[in-house]
Amino acid sequence: MSAGRVVAIIAGVVVGLIAIGFLIAGTFLTVGYAVTAEDDGYFDTSPKRFGTATVAVTTEEADLVAEPAPPGWLWDSIGFSLRFRVAGSDNPVFLGIGRESDVEEYLGSVAYDQVREIRPGEPVDYRSFPGTSSIEPPVDQDFWTAAAAGSGPLEVVWEVSEGSWVVVLMNADGSPGVVADVAVGAKSTAILPIGIALLAFGFLLFVIAIVIIVLAAVVGRSPAETRAATTEALSAAPEPVLVEASIDEPLSQWLWLVKWFLAIPHYFVLAFLWIAFFVLTFISWWAILFTARYPEGLFRFNVGVLRWTWRVMYYSSTGGLGTDRYPPFTLDDVPDYPAHFDVVYPERLSRGLVLVKSWLLAIPHYIVVGILIGGAYGWGTGGRLGGSVWTGGLLGILVLVAAVILLFSARYPVPLFDLIIGLNRWVLRVAAYVFLMTDRYPPFRLDQGGSEPVVDDDPFLRR
Repeated sequence: MSAGRVVAIIAGVVVGLIAIGFLIAGTFLTVGYAVTAEDDGYFDTSPKRFGTATVAVTTEEADLVAEPAPPGWLWDSIGFSLRFRVAGSDNPVFLGIGRESDVEEYLGSVAYDQVREIRPGEPVDYRSFPGTSSIEPPVDQDFWTAAAAGSGPLEVVWEVSEGSWVVVLMNADGSPGVVADVAVGAKSTAILPIGIALLAFGFLLFVIAIVIIVLAAVVGRSPAETRAATTEALSAAPEPVLVEASIDEPLSQWLWLVKWFLAIPHYFVLAFLWIAFFVLTFISWWAILFTARYPEGLFRFNVGVLRWTWRVMYYSSTGGLGTDRYPPFTLDDVPDYPAHFDVVYPERLSRGLVLVKSWLLAIPHYIVVGILIGGAYGWGTGGRLGGSVWTGGLLGILVLVAAVILLFSARYPVPLFDLIIGLNRWVLRVAAYVFLMTDRYPPFRLDQGGSEPVVDDDPFLRR
């Protein structure tokens, strides 16, 4: 694969990351609106206790003035409102919202506390302003934009508009010593439309990212590039899936400790290649169902993703740690690299099998593969086929044993290497079957060793 194609794939990955950001934001807004909001559309905080020995508790000014001033239709389209709910108390209390200038003039030289910081689970932090304790009752003032007073539960709804505003909590008669539990809710008529717009835009970017990645990997490649060369080993192998590897000696005794870190750029790219892989597999499922053929361009791309993943596994994780050569950034086979993967392109596939092979027929193999690689992670991404050495499965344990032996003896035990490659061969054969690349059911047979077994060498393997 040329450098230009790799750059294009990276560009697709970047676009995909941006798309995921928009999708997460859109999902947060839309799902949050549907699940968290009450029937009236408000997002409410938990009640918080506010109290002061002075005559009032105020917020800092909320400065909603912009230069130049936004058009009136913008405020109308946002439709933002705040709701303050005050729990019932023994003494009548007052809560009002007024312009900063009016509130400052009203409070004048009296003592009051201003909210400085609110932290969950902690008392409210105030900034105190000294002064007298005598003031006219707030209910007698006419400058409040929204207000309510009484001893029962209170509710104040404020349609937010341009200006500098202050929220004031007092006793209804203006006496000092204010205590009340207040919950704040917020609502905007624009939340749902914005969430839907973010989802739509994120989905569009996501599709663009997939198209960029697929075009960079498939379109414009010459027939020699597109149709992977069927090697002599693949032709002679008993299975349509080829998985081979060789120990690339000499191996560093300690490099395996950091290979997982060095391979992070590959995990980053593979994450998006696997997204494209699943999308193309879904498309191919329909193509097989109606035409009995796996589109060859999509097939070569998906084989390339598995091939790339296998090389990264072999270098850095459960594939075996059998080479210190950094994996190439390409979907194509690299003849001189010590790890190879290929699948014979099927001219026709069963329409019936495509309906049941992945979820029903492969169940026995899922059990085996679950033991080999541990847990119930999804196929594909860095966690399943290219995950850490420390997966907890049998393969992770065997590779760890091999790595420790390498650390202390500077040699890789060949029998253990043969077993590890054999188990990986089993996993990748199942992957090819599950992802619709072949109708050949994976054998319950452990073919150990770095090279595929040859039919002529063992009559038992002949089909």
